[in-house]
Amino acid sequence: MSTVPENLRYAETHEWVEDIGGGRYRVGITDHAQELLGDLVFVELPALGSQIRAGNPCGVLESVKAAADLYAPISGTVAEVNEALGENPQWLNEDPHGRGWIMVVNADATAWDGLLDAAAYARIAEA
Repeated sequence: MSTVPENLRYAETHEWVEDIGGGRYRVGITDHAQELLGDLVFVELPALGSQIRAGNPCGVLESVKAAADLYAPISGTVAEVNEALGENPQWLNEDPHGRGWIMVVNADATAWDGLLDAAAYARIAEA
């Protein structure tokens, strides 16, 4: 069973979003997503300052099984990326809700409103 932290919000495309204040949101992939992908070996991060749009691809995750697009769960500007993932892509598997964060996005506060709460995401992940 996947871990679904209550303090996060979720996209149906299996990304999590954490409100870190000031219109800034930390983003990563869910525990369920990393389980589906298997051992991750490479991450293509979005460019700093790039505009991302909810539902559109903004990066690539490569595992020993396959490559998959990383989808933006919210629209906004990429303010930070977790450069350490370049050397440590396994953090996405080992700690997807912690060290395995992918990016920080500056976004409008309404971005949070369109995301799923933990209970709703858990139902999707279990289906």
